[in-house]
Amino acid sequence: MAITIHRLQNHFHPDPKRVIVRFFMPGGESRAKKIINRVISMSDDASNQILNQTLRDFSNRHRNITKIFHHHYERVTFLFEELGHDPIHISDERKLLIGAYFTHEYSIESAAFFNPSIIEDPDQSHLEVGQKRVIVSFRATGEGHVSSIGFRGAILDKDNNLEFNPISKLVDVAETVQLHEYKKADFNHKLKDMKFDDKTAKNEILGRLNDTFLFRELLQSINQFENENEITIANNQVLQAIKFIANAQYEISFSLDTAISERVIFPVTDAESNGIEDARFVKFTEENGDVKFYATYTAYNGYVIMPQLIETTDFYTFKVMPIYGQNAQNKGMALFPRKVNGQYAMLSRHDGENNYIMFSDQINNWDGEATLIQEPKYPWEFVQLGNSGSPIETDEGWLVITHGVGAVRRYVLGAILLDLNDPRKVLAQLENPLLVANETEREGYVPNVVYSCGSILHNKEIIIPYAMSDTSSGFAHVSLDEVLDNLVYNDDRGKADPKSHGKSILLVEDDLVCSAIVLKILKQDGFNIVHVPDGPEALLELGKNSYDLILTDIEMPKLDGYKLLQYIQEKSIRIPVVFLTSYTSAEDEIKGLELGAADYIRKPIEKDVLKLRLKKILA
Repeated sequence: MAITIHRLQNHFHPDPKRVIVRFFMPGGESRAKKIINRVISMSDDASNQILNQTLRDFSNRHRNITKIFHHHYERVTFLFEELGHDPIHISDERKLLIGAYFTHEYSIESAAFFNPSIIEDPDQSHLEVGQKRVIVSFRATGEGHVSSIGFRGAILDKDNNLEFNPISKLVDVAETVQLHEYKKADFNHKLKDMKFDDKTAKNEILGRLNDTFLFRELLQSINQFENENEITIANNQVLQAIKFIANAQYEISFSLDTAISERVIFPVTDAESNGIEDARFVKFTEENGDVKFYATYTAYNGYVIMPQLIETTDFYTFKVMPIYGQNAQNKGMALFPRKVNGQYAMLSRHDGENNYIMFSDQINNWDGEATLIQEPKYPWEFVQLGNSGSPIETDEGWLVITHGVGAVRRYVLGAILLDLNDPRKVLAQLENPLLVANETEREGYVPNVVYSCGSILHNKEIIIPYAMSDTSSGFAHVSLDEVLDNLVYNDDRGKADPKSHGKSILLVEDDLVCSAIVLKILKQDGFNIVHVPDGPEALLELGKNSYDLILTDIEMPKLDGYKLLQYIQEKSIRIPVVFLTSYTSAEDEIKGLELGAADYIRKPIEKDVLKLRLKKILA
């Protein structure tokens, strides 16, 4: 049975007008000195005129542009002493102008706006019944292919339509706050991952520190080592690795008056200098009921990939930390939305090809073994596969939206179902792709690609945000029940619906051909089914056993379906009755429904209609 994908009209394309300002040091310190001298040598009138014109041109494009200019001015004041300039004698206006010359605009999403994930907004107040406020994160890519994390806010309605908030013209870069305290164990773990575990420099620098230490204490220990030892190539590598790890841990915060679309998490450390990629956000519920929002993403500095973890409760303040461990070595880590059997659980793809699961007592330390749970099986995933976001918890199991790569490097979305209590067990998977790029989606920077970093469940529909050819983003929703109906199970259930198991149906049918067809369909779908040929036999069976549903023909000898239903009603037997009949008149159907029938299914039997109708009634 084909799965119906409902594509929404919401699309996001790269927007070059979305700009931030960054510090700009053209040509190194020698040219910076020349720029400073040129500005200082200007007359007051000339400098004021240029500053005023600059403010007119840029103040409406950024929040607090004068504050930014002043901050950038302060970043070059270390050059003043050598130049013979005293900052005390430089006017505030000229300081701003100097800062302006060390500033440039950066269009954060001019190249691509893709790889989205969707998450429930912490604020669910003032909504109508059936609505949910959501936040969508995107990978925004600009000049030089440097990626950052951008956000949009929206409301999902009861019909799973998305209404996005107006997008602000402004973009706000967060203030960076260095973490005040580090754990030595974290440094040792990551240095071990980076093959620096047995280096003398590492032992000496960290050996002087307590189990927890401050950033300034780390710098003091590094300075002491540099003063007391020859800085060989090997020692320098260790020093750079320690600084790399220290800089990868930080906190950022945004002003409370910023809209969600104004907030962008831009690379702020050396570890992220070449970009932040593919944030997979998840709403995480602690064992005590507290809620936090986490995201895994990949930091890249041009040489080393470092998996990172974001933690927030309000999407204004974010804590960022490295993810450690022997299996935290590649892209595509996705955290489960709660602990499983008392441990954090994470999907990973550390070999770049297959899906794994791992467990840990610490949310950012994954040193234990990773269990292989899925290898490429179908042609559309022969090249490689991976997850497309955190698992979605359902009554039937953990539903994981996956991605697979097939012929001509075509990326598609699929799905697997993991056991709720032991997610190392794959219960079932789709044998055909869930979502494939159509003709309007397949053209872009990387053709033929659909990709997602996280979906959610809303009103029994899976809401899937997805990237289109590594360029732009779209949205779709699909029935959870349809996805579950199409799963192929790894045991003898075939395509059975897990909801069907344990459900008992009494089939009352005198036509042997029809009963054989129905028995085959329902047994294949996992129902416990008992067949009797007529009404009196049905009454005897109802006196001995209980059933979840009765599926009965109408035209039968001795006791027809209508009389059987009347008897059940008189005896207050609370079992839904579904008529299965070749009667086609509206009057017959109305009669059955007025008597209290749960539904009315016509012969010849359509397999998919029968399964969906019964599943809906039993739900």
